[in-house]
Amino acid sequence: MPALDALLDSRHDVAAVLTRPPAPSGRGRRLTPSPVAALAGEHGVEVLTPRRPREPEFLDRLRDIAPDCCPVVAYGALLPRPALDIPPHGWVNLHFSLLPAWRGAAPVQHAIRHGDDVAGASTFLIEEGMDTGPVYGILTESIGPADTAGDVLDRLSVAGAGLLLATIDGIEDGSLQPVPQSADGISYAPKVEVPDARVDWGYPAIGVDRLIRSCTPAPGAWTTLRDSRLKLGPAGLAAEVGSMAPGLISVSRDAVLVGTGSHPMRLGDVQPAGKAPMNALDWARGARPDGERFA
Repeated sequence: MPALDALLDSRHDVAAVLTRPPAPSGRGRRLTPSPVAALAGEHGVEVLTPRRPREPEFLDRLRDIAPDCCPVVAYGALLPRPALDIPPHGWVNLHFSLLPAWRGAAPVQHAIRHGDDVAGASTFLIEEGMDTGPVYGILTESIGPADTAGDVLDRLSVAGAGLLLATIDGIEDGSLQPVPQSADGISYAPKVEVPDARVDWGYPAIGVDRLIRSCTPAPGAWTTLRDSRLKLGPAGLAAEVGSMAPGLISVSRDAVLVGTGSHPMRLGDVQPAGKAPMNALDWARGARPDGERFA
């Protein structure tokens, strides 16, 4: 959204917006436009919602619009060659990594999970390969010790909007030329699925901490107790406490601790199945899990 806001407020003419089709939402499962579609509609901008970007009707409409350049942010589908060939200045993607590191759908999540100190954003010319195109510009963003993926993505989306706009400006006035990516330092960041977010309490505490933060807010780290799933918000290290068996739960007046492969973790917010998020101590007062183990 910040990128679309920036483009709408710029000197460039936003001729149309491409986004996902309306999806069922809420208790009534009513079809609801994406936030991008809603913002575009507020500004009177045409919204294109093909199920797949290779649909002939979409490609025909894109040719009619005849865009000079197509900025892209988190579209989530590979663009076919016929679409790539339409704008003379191509499709320019804002990707939240320092390419060629973390090509793929979840760069920030993987950067946090692997202990990177720095994240970033890159603008690049889209090719048929996954995030392989030449790069126009980059920016960096520090990853703090308590940052979640949501925190870093929020900051990058704002800073990245400026980078994307500067890139489009540079393409328009001819001052920017893309530079091929390095063949060194390539890594991949596939989408993080729900099974990937399950906590293994045998990992060292620092690994558990990174996993939880990398999966916050989505898809949400989780564990199980009594065959029921419990979502976990960011936790704290409890290095001052002696070792505990991995997964063992200890409840005191002040904290809910869980053993790991090294130091115990101090739980923050948790979310039992079918309930709202709550403080771990409030959950423990009702669940009484002291002495049990997460699986």
